[in-house]
Amino acid sequence: MRPCPTFLLVLLRWVRLRMCARRWRYSNGNNSRLPLCVRQRWAYLKLMVNSLYYNSLTNSDVIMDSLMEPIFWMVDLLTRWFGSVFVCLVVILTSSILLIAYVGLLPLILNTYSPPWIVWHIGYGHWNLFMIVFHYYKATKTAPGYPPTVKNDIPFVSVCKKCIIPKPARTHHCGICNTCILKMDHHCPWLNNCVGHFNQRYFFCFCLSMTLGCVYCSISGRNLFLDAYSAIERFKHMDLDKSGVPVTGMGQLIGILPPGQSTYQTPPPPYTFRDKMFHKSIIYMWVLTSTVAVALGGLTIWHAVLISRGETSIERHINNKEAERMAKHGKVYKNPFNYGRLNNWKVFFGVEKRSHWLTRVLLPSGHAPYGNGLTWDIYPIRKDMIPV
Repeated sequence: MRPCPTFLLVLLRWVRLRMCARRWRYSNGNNSRLPLCVRQRWAYLKLMVNSLYYNSLTNSDVIMDSLMEPIFWMVDLLTRWFGSVFVCLVVILTSSILLIAYVGLLPLILNTYSPPWIVWHIGYGHWNLFMIVFHYYKATKTAPGYPPTVKNDIPFVSVCKKCIIPKPARTHHCGICNTCILKMDHHCPWLNNCVGHFNQRYFFCFCLSMTLGCVYCSISGRNLFLDAYSAIERFKHMDLDKSGVPVTGMGQLIGILPPGQSTYQTPPPPYTFRDKMFHKSIIYMWVLTSTVAVALGGLTIWHAVLISRGETSIERHINNKEAERMAKHGKVYKNPFNYGRLNNWKVFFGVEKRSHWLTRVLLPSGHAPYGNGLTWDIYPIRKDMIPV
């Protein structure tokens, strides 16, 4: 008996559907059984691979950025995690220097220096300390500024590819904060915060005051450092060459010593443990402050040059590329945010009248910067600020 043709047709169709379903399931990798985070990472990896041959505009820079994207992502993640550690390290190191200054150096200054020098050291030291603490606290706690995420009429220059929101002028995306920052300069791990429009002045003033404080400690403590280093070397020689009374004669040969007498009678050292720790703390303070003065001083000078040019760290690279591109066409690029060196500093510090050089620059001030960070039409302010 032959099977029914209709039955065979239904059977073949059922087998084909099963094979197609299995093939579709294997082609999709059966990702439904994997955790959500693994599926997201796998989809992101496939997207990066597909971006290498997305269109004809792909070049070597795009390919290298795509290949280095996992490394950038890992660095951003580690920086985000260790931000609090860096802040604690700044607080601990600064507190250790203050402990040495108040416990070890302040009594020495009060006992040895003349009254004018005592007034100078106490006055300048505490002013510098207050400037450091105030600006560091404001730089870490003040939000750098974020563009609005809702629809508005504010002009923008592009759309962020990661946030998918309009980006006003001078706005850039921070991979560590995972958001766009107004007038972004850079992400500072020592602040655990981005440096942007609303806290750039606090950041620069902190760097400047910390550099001045380290230079002050390095210069004023140079002679103390040399004396402490000589004392430590002298202590080492004393420990190696301890004086004693050696046993000579037949007693040393036959091993017979008088009762209560050893081979060497060592007297107590002429220095105490407190003296040794004092000299070591002076060496620690001088080495740390000198190192920070050199490193942070270079960073402060670099940012001072950028402020004089009306640029940020990111805009410096963008403007250089734009200047090279326009130079090939015989044109000269001019930074639209450069109002002149003096006016750039006045805009940066918010100086509107002569008294502000004292109240807003030489003394701590929490005033807000010019503008809202979304628009940069401050030409009228530039004209009013020239005679100040």
